[in-house]
Amino acid sequence: MQLIAGLSPVPETCRGGVVAIGNFDGVHRGHQTLLACAADEAARIGCPWGVMSFEPHPRSFFRPDEPVFRLTPAALKARLVAALGSSFMAVLDFDKALSELSPEEFVRLHLVERLAVKHVVMGYDFHFGKGRKGSPATMTELGAKFGFGVTIVEQVTDEGDQHSAFSSSAIRQALRHGHVTAAARDLGYHWTVLGEVVRGDQRGRTIGFPTINIILDKGADPFRGIYAVRVRDALQPDAVMWSGAGYFGDRPTFDTGRTFLEVYLIGFDGDLYGRQMFVEFIDLIRGDKRFASIDELVTQMKADCEAVVTRLAALKADDPMTAFPLGQMQAEGKT
Repeated sequence: MQLIAGLSPVPETCRGGVVAIGNFDGVHRGHQTLLACAADEAARIGCPWGVMSFEPHPRSFFRPDEPVFRLTPAALKARLVAALGSSFMAVLDFDKALSELSPEEFVRLHLVERLAVKHVVMGYDFHFGKGRKGSPATMTELGAKFGFGVTIVEQVTDEGDQHSAFSSSAIRQALRHGHVTAAARDLGYHWTVLGEVVRGDQRGRTIGFPTINIILDKGADPFRGIYAVRVRDALQPDAVMWSGAGYFGDRPTFDTGRTFLEVYLIGFDGDLYGRQMFVEFIDLIRGDKRFASIDELVTQMKADCEAVVTRLAALKADDPMTAFPLGQMQAEGKT
């Protein structure tokens, strides 16, 4: 998949196609339906299809002091979109200049002149342009004016769960409450973190549980506790998969005052510093707590690891929640 950053030149192979436009945080099952519509339309008219999204998240631009819990920061979103078959992903810088474009200026500059779109696919609730004045009806009118087709995808619901709608906000709330399996049902895959392994304070080694440490993006706020996780190298996701006991929290027993994502890889002893890793959150084992002593903590951690092994062993080999084989989550090329 071709990544087109900001106002970089658009390769000719990415012009004249179908464009799905939106924030797509999470690339959840509702988003997947919308992207499937784009793929179907592209196949019908015989052209490439791609995605237009924005960085940072518009809420971060308008309210910089209120970090957004991003389900899929930019790098992971690109990999998910690539796994769905997108030919390109245009990522616009959401800045003051972009925020002040009228709906028509936005469409003319970024969809018509830069991408020469033949067709646009967007959700029923997506708005664009200064003051969010551009609506689906606006896009339909501008499509008629500039000569491109428009498909508006209505709200997508889960027919098997009282017709509940798929929503990034609802998934964030599920993760904040530790409802990892509920989040996975709406995402269509296990919620996944992609990040670099950094050096921690080495405290885990002193108690027999060395961990890899990954810094989450500012605003990430899953439930604090111990999770059953699966870990893979982002560059070689099909080479090996480790079972792990993942911890997200503030280490109340040690009064660190800092928030961590650290993972004890069961049965692994090695150096992974600097490697980009996928961490898939499979299920919550227990909530965070303060222990009276290190010995009490170690005893609980041993029990946690046993629970993790049991939980991960219960997953089927063809785990139905792995909608995106990690080996296919490659976003190649950048302009």
